[in-house]
Amino acid sequence: MPDMETRMPWEATRRALAGELAAIDGVLPGSVVLRRMRCGKPGCACKHDPPTLHGPYIQWTRTVDGKTVTRYLSGDLLARYQQWFDNARRLKEIVAKLEIASLHAIEQSEAAATPTADPSMPAASRRRPPRHRPT
Repeated sequence: MPDMETRMPWEATRRALAGELAAIDGVLPGSVVLRRMRCGKPGCACKHDPPTLHGPYIQWTRTVDGKTVTRYLSGDLLARYQQWFDNARRLKEIVAKLEIASLHAIEQSEAAATPTADPSMPAASRRRPPRHRPT
């Protein structure tokens, strides 16, 4: 006879998601963008029409203690850290799926534990009477 843990609703889904979580190594939060920018020199080509912008620059932006922190990365550093940036996105996806599976499990467990109403009784009779608040 299988144990109670393996018979719980959504258990296989939650175990699979936990396995995916275990496979994640490093995680770097934030976003990485490739930018081209203008400088402050008045006679520079970036000020002409059409402009010839400087760059591309690889910019990593994240929040630390409620403040936005930006760091410029070289192509080598981006190649080294790209898997960790991808892992951060994957981690958020897995956690969202795990939350959904857990909520479904709770709903199914509570539905199974709640006694079913007698279908022969009219719906209005199955409702609770309204609460009277003291005045």
